[in-house]
Amino acid sequence: MNRQLLHTPEGVRDIYSDECKKKQILEGKLANTIERYGYRGIETPTFEFFDIFGKEIGTTPSKDLYKFFDREGNTLVLRPDLTPSVARAVAMYFEEEEEPIRLYYMGNTFINNSSYQGRLKETTQLGAELVGDSSLFADAEIVAMAVECLLAAGLTEFRINIGHADFFAGLMEAAGFGEKAAQELRDLIANKNYFGVEEVISAHPMDENLRELFAMLGGFYFSEDEMAKAGRLSQGYPKILAAVTRLNELHQVLKAYGTDRYVSFELGVVSSYQYYTGIIFAGYTFGSGEAILKGGRYDKLYSYFGKSAASIGFAVVVDQLAAAIARQNIPIAIPCEGELVLYRKERLHEAVAYAGRLRKKGVTAEVICIKGNKDRMDYEAYAKKHHREKITYLD
Repeated sequence: MNRQLLHTPEGVRDIYSDECKKKQILEGKLANTIERYGYRGIETPTFEFFDIFGKEIGTTPSKDLYKFFDREGNTLVLRPDLTPSVARAVAMYFEEEEEPIRLYYMGNTFINNSSYQGRLKETTQLGAELVGDSSLFADAEIVAMAVECLLAAGLTEFRINIGHADFFAGLMEAAGFGEKAAQELRDLIANKNYFGVEEVISAHPMDENLRELFAMLGGFYFSEDEMAKAGRLSQGYPKILAAVTRLNELHQVLKAYGTDRYVSFELGVVSSYQYYTGIIFAGYTFGSGEAILKGGRYDKLYSYFGKSAASIGFAVVVDQLAAAIARQNIPIAIPCEGELVLYRKERLHEAVAYAGRLRKKGVTAEVICIKGNKDRMDYEAYAKKHHREKITYLD
C-alpha cells in the first residue's frame, strides 16, 4: 500500500471517535444557546464566486484563498469566512424584510495560510448574525449571547475584549496618518508590539491629548474611571468620542444581562477584516494562543450586495474552543446510551429482528457477531469504550 495515501495535506486533520463526538456535543450546546435567543439556521455553499470575498469587501487577502475554476471559467473560492456568504444570501432572500433578521450558521472555513505552530487551514465556525438593527441593544444582545455560548461550553475563566473600529480610525484621521502608516500600526497592534507602536507615534507631531489616546491602544480598561478619562481626552475628536461613548453605553447595558464581568474594553482591538464599522470583539481563554471567538459590527457590508442594512455578529472557532476545553481538563460527558447486541451465527435472524424492534423505539442498537477468541470481558470493554449502556447476549 502507498502510505502517502493515508496522510492528510498540511493544515488539515481527521477527527474521529470520542473527539468527534465531543465536538458534536459542543456544537449542539452552542447552537442551542443561540436558538434560545430566537435565531434560525442558515446554510450557505462551501464555495462562492471570488468577488464575494474580494478586496473591496475587506475580507481575506487573495493569496490566502483556495481558488479554482468552474467549467465556464469563473473563479471560485472555498469560503474563508461565513459572514460575507450570509450577507449575500440575506440580500437575495430577505430583500423586503423590515424587521430584524436573526440567523445562525455552522460550517467549515478554509484559509491557505502558513501552518506554523500547528495552525489549521480548515476550521469549523459556528456563529450568529443580527441584521437590520443598528441599536446599542443589538450590540449588547450579540455580546451577551457570545458570553453565554462560552459558559454553555463549560468555560468559567475567559474574557471578551471589546473595542471599536472608529477609535483606531479616528486616531488615524486626527493624526493625519495615511493608509500605509495605518496598516503598519494595525499590524503592530495585531502582533501586540506596543513598543513598535510607541516608536511610530513618538516620531509624529501631535497634541498631548491625542498622544495619550494613542497610548491607550495597548491597554485593558476594566474601570469606568479609565473609560471616563478616554472620554475627556477625546472631546476635541468627534469620531473617537463617539466610539468611547458607545463602549461606555454598551457596558451599562451588559450589566442588565449580568455578563459584564466577562468583558473588558481594549481600545487597541483591530481586525484583519476591514468591513468592521462599530464594535469589534474577541474572546480568549487559557489553553489557546489565539481567539476562540471573534465578532463585531459591519453596517456597510450589506451595501456591497445591494441591501442597506446594519448588521452585527460573531463566530466561535469551534476547533480552538475544543482544544482549550481539553487543555483545561473541562469534561465533555459522552452519554452512555443504546444497546450492544451480541449473537452467535446461528441466531443471526433473531439478533437482526431484536435490533430492529429497538431502533423502532428510538434506541440505538449495535449488532456484532461473537468471535470464538473473544470472551464477555472483551465485549464489556468494547461496550464501555463505545459508551453503550446495555449488552444483550444471544448465544
